[in-house]
Amino acid sequence: MNPKMDPTAHDSEDWVVQTLPLFEMMRMRAATTARRHPALGFAAPDRESTFRWVNQFTHTHRRLGPEDKEVVSPNNDTVYSNAWLDLSGGPVIIESPEMGDRYWTLGLLDAWTNPFAYVGRRTTGNRPQRTLVHGPGWRGVVPPDITLTIAAPGDDVWLIGRHLVEDDGEDAARVREAQRKMRLVRLDGSDAAMRVDTGMDGRDTGVPSADRYLSIVGAALRRNPPLAGECQGWPPAAAELELSLPAVYERLRTSSQPHDLGGGWAIPVMVKTHWGGDYLTRARVARNFIGALGVEEAMYPTAEVDASGAPLDGAQRYELRFAPGKGPKAGAFWSLTMYRRSDCLFVANPIHRYSIGDRTPGLNHGADGSLAIRLQAEDPGPGVNWLPAPKHELFYVVLRLYQPHADHLELRFAYPPIQPV
Repeated sequence: MNPKMDPTAHDSEDWVVQTLPLFEMMRMRAATTARRHPALGFAAPDRESTFRWVNQFTHTHRRLGPEDKEVVSPNNDTVYSNAWLDLSGGPVIIESPEMGDRYWTLGLLDAWTNPFAYVGRRTTGNRPQRTLVHGPGWRGVVPPDITLTIAAPGDDVWLIGRHLVEDDGEDAARVREAQRKMRLVRLDGSDAAMRVDTGMDGRDTGVPSADRYLSIVGAALRRNPPLAGECQGWPPAAAELELSLPAVYERLRTSSQPHDLGGGWAIPVMVKTHWGGDYLTRARVARNFIGALGVEEAMYPTAEVDASGAPLDGAQRYELRFAPGKGPKAGAFWSLTMYRRSDCLFVANPIHRYSIGDRTPGLNHGADGSLAIRLQAEDPGPGVNWLPAPKHELFYVVLRLYQPHADHLELRFAYPPIQPV
């Protein structure tokens, strides 16, 4: 029977759409956890082993540039702090130091990609903190020095931290010192690090085999149960999945962004703390934008076309102009970042500028208070706000808004179209 005409094929595709976030999160856990602990050594001596350390921070200490190719559509504003929490052995305490007046955030995502909690400037402030995170089965006593208690819905949590950095010198060194003081400990103060078998090679980003998918998702489901009503009629047979997996992955790759903002702008992610029943968007984001924070922390309006709907092309010249008093509104900061369409990476250029925003030195406003940004490959000359584009290549831009104001959150902001010059 043609699988497209077989109702069981449709059912198995629905099951893949519902469970794909679990698989992609476990893939990211395998890809972003460390093989080596600074004191306890390697999680396993064999380099090909899938054992990794969890409950351990890893940090980046410089902003990413065009030479960095591991992450698509990276930001050029912050450095990262990353950890995967395993709460099966009891609570984990996040220790964070005084952060001054710096923007920083630790976003907590559950295994279903719901951004369910935060620690950081917007939510808990910049004072020294001890945050206790526990799984659904814990019923212990919270120590008196805990500043915040977070109940996680499952045993696996992805902790994604961002720290705003103003330069790659002295300010980056200050951030590095703050990162050094961040720790994950048990209730008794001991290192919370644990070895886990991730069960997969996180570098493999292709469509998984049915057997691998069933194995990884089955283990994740036992540790991170779905809400009532999810994952009904599961799991399908492996033979059905061999047909359904590539079909679903292709559909998620080619589906359009769901939130049209007008003027050629769209936003791929509009979640606050939980995806609810929108399983298809949740799966699309898990496959294409995994790790996205909730919109109250950050929004990412994206433009791939100009005012006429034509693809943005480095062979052309463009201007993005914000009228007086109509610029982006963000409680922390905003930036506009340039990417090649071909690989979703930064564009190398002679001034080493990959983003431009409210913190860019020498940003020029018009006499009337307007702000114009030129998007083109050639230097437009002095006094012009220039974000370099790739030569003779298609590109897109992302407007990052950290702590966006209500005009953005409520989709009332008028995003100006990008005009050919």
